[in-house]
Amino acid sequence: MLDPRPVAYVIGLLVTALGAAMLVPMFADLVVGNGHWAAFFESAVISMLAGGITALSTANSVPERLSLQQTFMLTTGVWLALPFFGALPLIIGDTELGVTDALFEAMSGFTTTGSTVIVGLDDLPAGILLWRGILQWLGGIGIIVVAMVFLPELRVGGMQIFRSEGFETMGKILPRATQIAGQISAIYVAITLACIVTYVALDMSVFDAIVHAMTTVSTGGFANYDASFGAFTGPAEYAASVFMILAALPFVRYVQLINGDGWSILRDTQVRTFFGIIAVLVGVTTIVLLSVFPHHWEQALREALFNITSILSGTGYASVDYMGWGPFLVGLFFFIGLIGGCAGSTSCSIKVFRYQLLFASVRAQLMKIRSPHGVFIPRYDGRPVSEEVLSSVMSFFVFFIVTMGILSVALSLTGLDNITAISGAATALANIGPGLGDIIGPAGNFAPLNDGAKWILILAMLVGRLELMAVYVMLTVKFWRA
Repeated sequence: MLDPRPVAYVIGLLVTALGAAMLVPMFADLVVGNGHWAAFFESAVISMLAGGITALSTANSVPERLSLQQTFMLTTGVWLALPFFGALPLIIGDTELGVTDALFEAMSGFTTTGSTVIVGLDDLPAGILLWRGILQWLGGIGIIVVAMVFLPELRVGGMQIFRSEGFETMGKILPRATQIAGQISAIYVAITLACIVTYVALDMSVFDAIVHAMTTVSTGGFANYDASFGAFTGPAEYAASVFMILAALPFVRYVQLINGDGWSILRDTQVRTFFGIIAVLVGVTTIVLLSVFPHHWEQALREALFNITSILSGTGYASVDYMGWGPFLVGLFFFIGLIGGCAGSTSCSIKVFRYQLLFASVRAQLMKIRSPHGVFIPRYDGRPVSEEVLSSVMSFFVFFIVTMGILSVALSLTGLDNITAISGAATALANIGPGLGDIIGPAGNFAPLNDGAKWILILAMLVGRLELMAVYVMLTVKFWRA
């Protein structure tokens, strides 16, 4: 019989911690004399009471180790419970958001998707803007820990490749999950502080620098202005591009770096591939902008670098309305959003290593067809890849494509046009942020969508952030019988 009490205990502790985090935007509103502080106080009390009671009532049932089923329940339960409680300040406060919109905003924040239903960001209370940034920042560090500690053990989407002794990952350096989380958290905080200092040095206000640093390093993309990052131009775009790239790299490589292995990042094949993808895409986009539109070369390079990096990493910032860049670049932006960054980073989508494994498998099959009697083994980073890993990766691709198709059809049945439905499904499932078209494109937002479409997207954001399989396995009868 599956015992849910250990799962409830951990979730209770995390909800309590989330309630305590609500005190930060509460004080921000108090400092500026905004009456919205009361909404955060009430939400904090509700969250800490609910979380505290849950944790205390289940504290005597915590085992030394969670079972596989309990780990799946914990992973999904956390990403359900925290957005629910995170939405409370948006529901209780004077934001004019209903339950659906508030939960959409909170889920978008905690999954670091970055899609928003709020119109008039420029006029929002400071506490709400800060809370949106905090949600994404917490979601960013949360998904790193999940990706490095839980998903490899759960064998989700080929992530088990990163727990093999053949690969120099966190398992060889730091055997305990608490140590992994501790060092990764310290690095995450350090990069965030460096981003804040950089933004302030580039003439952002301290408040804007704090919020945008949190949403940059988490590759979340929530901004303080309706114009997104278009409110800041010039050097700030270069700085944001650098920090988005840093956040899209495997954080375990930073752990290795501070433990004395200075070349671990450059030796990582997915890191080198990621840099290569950025270079090619930025080069192509810059050339197209220079040849088709009246851009100065520096402006073309800056806008190409920023927006390509933003979409590829899944951050979702926009500095310009790239829907006006022509069908070629618009189509390119759609597809690069389905690439993503590196495994073990705050970025989202399919991830670079899965494409590497897919191409390695295809190459081996083509060579096998050409030489039927030969033995060709797919390799990753020079090492052979097991059939289990390849099967897991192929299943992920199939489930991703099928899920995106089902979501697109479901969204179209709610009355959305084809471009909005398809790009909405893709951007939610890949946790990118903006979609395509006049409604949810870089110059719009998700507010005009009906409630049915928003609930579909809420579900899609959850499933996509947890890499599909971690959620789907819980929908099987065998899971609950095990």
